This record gives sequence, C-alpha cells and structure tokens, in this order.
Amino acid sequence: MTATAKALVDHRIYTIQPRRMPEFIEVFDRLAMPILLATLGSPMGFWVSQVGPLNQFVHLWGYDDLADYERRSIARDAHADFPAYLSASGHLIVAQETRLIRRVDMPSLRGFTGG
Repeated sequence: MTATAKALVDHRIYTIQPRRMPEFIEVFDRLAMPILLATLGSPMGFWVSQVGPLNQFVHLWGYDDLADYERRSIARDAHADFPAYLSASGHLIVAQETRLIRRVDMPSLRGFTGG
C-alpha cells in the first residue's frame, strides 16, 4: 500500500509559540526526524498553517491499521534518543492534537487521475 493509500492516518497538529516556528522546525528536523524515520517510516508530509489558527505545524503519517500504528508508536516512544527531542522542543510547543483518521473509499474517484 502506498503512503497515500494507507487505511489509517495519524494527523498531528502542534501549536508552536508565536515567532518560534523556525526554531521548532530546526529542532524537529535535527532531533525528531532521525527517530521518526527509523521507527515510523516515511511521512505523508508536513505543513504549516497560513490562514485560520496560526503557528501550527501539521504532519501526517500513514499506517496499515491500528496494530501497525500502535507497534510503530511504541517503537518511537521507546527510542533511546526520543527524550532528548522532547526536552529540546517542550518549551516551543503550546498544544498538541493527535487524530487518527480512516481513509474512505469514494467510488467517484476510482480511476480518476486528476485534471
């Protein structure tokens, strides 16, 4: 299954201290990404908010099912270097939302290639 076809998506939203997004992204990239790539695999992508609630960093990770999510999340949390990331980023994060969302098969999109 490709990342975009994963049945379950971990949709995370971190609200970052105002004017601290560049620092958060640097810490996240340097300390969290090596751990996340090793334990969660390839992300679906990263975004920052432009309109609406500001200072939000959004990332999506795809999973085959709930068991896959739980297994990989446990591996992330147990990684020896994960506490260093949590410590380095804690003062930058105001709030965090984690949503598990399921893919919906839309019959009208079968075979649709865009355009």
